[in-house]
This record gives sequence, structure tokens and C-alpha cells, in this order.
Amino acid sequence: MYLIIGLGNPEPEYSNTRHNMGFDAVNKVAEECGVEINRSKFNAFYGSGNICGEKVILIKPQTFMNLSGKSVREFVNFFKVECDNVLVLYDDMDVEKGNIKIRKKGGAGRAQWYEIGCCRTCKPRFSTNSYRHWNTRR
Repeated sequence: MYLIIGLGNPEPEYSNTRHNMGFDAVNKVAEECGVEINRSKFNAFYGSGNICGEKVILIKPQTFMNLSGKSVREFVNFFKVECDNVLVLYDDMDVEKGNIKIRKKGGAGRAQWYEIGCCRTCKPRFSTNSYRHWNTRR
């Protein structure tokens, strides 16, 4: 089982901004793979399905990004998912325009959400400047 978490901010004013890149990435995966994000638990919206033969839970915490670690930790503990099977998607202003950075170890840079109880969580970091290049709503 895998958890794919898209971080963002739930308030309407963050819609279509770099702050919600993680939400948008999870929505795109859900759309492409036929997963409905229609349930709620641990202060997050989520849905589950099979992607490439693996059970996957797509999660969008509904706290502000800096507080999303608690929600993520509850999903990890509840579903007993190995930390190597947790993927967190979020924007990062320290990544150069047009790039994606994938890290298996280390902290979250300037982001403070990282306290999820998993030291080895894979964290793709998208450039905030590249947002307009892949967002299909613009």
C-alpha cells in the first residue's frame, strides 16, 4: 500500500496558487487513475484505488500546510504504511524554475510540515515557478 499526500492550504483564496500544487497534483493523479477523493478522515479528504496493481490512498490534508504533519502521521499509523511507501507532494520555492526535486532523506527545507514521524519519506519538491507550466486549469 502507498500513501500519496498532496499538501496545500484549504482556504478558497489559495485555489489556483502555488500553495496548492500538492492538491492539484493529487487531483490530477486521481483523475488520470479513476480514484474518487470522496471520503474524510483525520482532517483530510482522501480516496483509495489501485494504480499499477498497487493499493494507493490519495490524501489532501485540510489543515494549513504547516499543520498537515499531524494528519499525515495519523494516516501512516492507521493504515500501518511503511515510511518508504509514503510520497509527499508540495511546492518549494527553493527548487529552480521548471525542475522537480525528489529527496528520500532530509528535512523539508523551509516547510515546517515535516514532523510526520517518518524520517525517510520521499518528498518530490516542485518549483513554485514551474506551476503554470503543468497546471491544466490555466
